[in-house]
Amino acid sequence: MPRILVVDDDPMVGATIEVLLLRQGFDVTLTDGGETGLAALEAQTFDVMLVDIFMPHMRGFESIRIFHERAPAIPLIAMSGYAFASSASPSPDFLRMALELGATRCLRKPFTPEALLTAVRESLSESAPPKDQKEAP
Repeated sequence: MPRILVVDDDPMVGATIEVLLLRQGFDVTLTDGGETGLAALEAQTFDVMLVDIFMPHMRGFESIRIFHERAPAIPLIAMSGYAFASSASPSPDFLRMALELGATRCLRKPFTPEALLTAVRESLSESAPPKDQKEAP
């Protein structure tokens, strides 16, 4: 059963993601911020991380950078509901920046259950060793 780490300071968002993933058979660890997420990452192994970009006590992309540095082999899906760049706005494109810092996928809040499940499943399939190869001893 794939293990998913969810790091989001919004309790409603975190609980919604947790319920959706549990119903799909994933083993979910939900944390409410960067510090608790990093503690969980040090205590357990995970197959995918879902990390909010903007959380209290971690400035912006610090969370993405630190989670990627601590576990570079684990796919990291960055999430954000912050304003995004568009042709009418000079604001930075935060999801593009998250990809540059090590995220493998990005989800723009609010996202659909299908978008979440697709991102998780694609991350799992890309990180899994090929079935025709045996792992080295």
